[in-house]
Amino acid sequence: MTVPKTAGLFPGQGSQAVGMGRELSGKYRIARETFMEADDLLGFALSAFCFDGPAEELKRTSIAQPALLAVSTAYWRVLAAHDCRCDAMAGHSLGEYSALVAAGALTFPDALRLVRRRGELMEEAAARNPGGMAAVIGLTDEEVRELCDEISKEHGALTAANYNSPGQVVVSGETGAIAAARNAAKARGARAIPLAVSGPFHSPLMGEAAAAFAEILAGVPIAVPSLPVVSNVTAEPTTDPAEIRDALERQITGAVQWVRTVYAMRNMGIQRFVEIGPGNVLIGLVQRTSPESTSVPVHDILAECCE
Repeated sequence: MTVPKTAGLFPGQGSQAVGMGRELSGKYRIARETFMEADDLLGFALSAFCFDGPAEELKRTSIAQPALLAVSTAYWRVLAAHDCRCDAMAGHSLGEYSALVAAGALTFPDALRLVRRRGELMEEAAARNPGGMAAVIGLTDEEVRELCDEISKEHGALTAANYNSPGQVVVSGETGAIAAARNAAKARGARAIPLAVSGPFHSPLMGEAAAAFAEILAGVPIAVPSLPVVSNVTAEPTTDPAEIRDALERQITGAVQWVRTVYAMRNMGIQRFVEIGPGNVLIGLVQRTSPESTSVPVHDILAECCE
């Protein structure tokens, strides 16, 4: 049987849920060992937050980011142990670190320490610059950018943060600007739905976090990945460690170019997209962006090749 060219997609913050990874850990030794490794590296029971919560703690940026990396890496290690392969990788925001671990560009210990510190820095930046994010549904990319420009003049900073799918762009900015965006979107016949996040991520308000993180990232080795990884900020595939480092530095304040990422993978000949991690957010985005492509959750692949 011919296997279609496959991309592994790794979810970002927002996909976390209490109980994630528990069943996988109980079923596969390599997954269990991954969580044990994460607990030892971080010096606290990250696995307990994944398996048992509480939800309020799990959604904290400094917990959610390493937790999602650990769960996604556990899934990938199970797949790899059963000879499941991908032809390209990408991750949504934080998920890019999981993609880089899967592709061999970052070691799991280095990535885990990086995202733990990344989450802490983003929490600190959010405390200094309160704000939030909202999904604008029903406007074109250009219309969303115009809305952001209009609101920024009177209500505080607002910028397009995630180009998730055609007709869905997440905006990020100051608290008053997010509130104004809801009214402005409604006046345009669209909707702006506030997201349950703790800060204005992927916006210039994260500038201090980005600068501090760049210094930390500079001391971490990045290897040539075994397959192309499509960057969030460029939406282009790369195997160049210098390009990867630059993209990770820019990612904290830069917009997630997810629509362009999906198109880039499709242009690479990718026919099947597999979401490797908890939830199915990315599958939904792929289906809306490239309905002719096949998109499947990781559990379907586990059933196909691991059981």
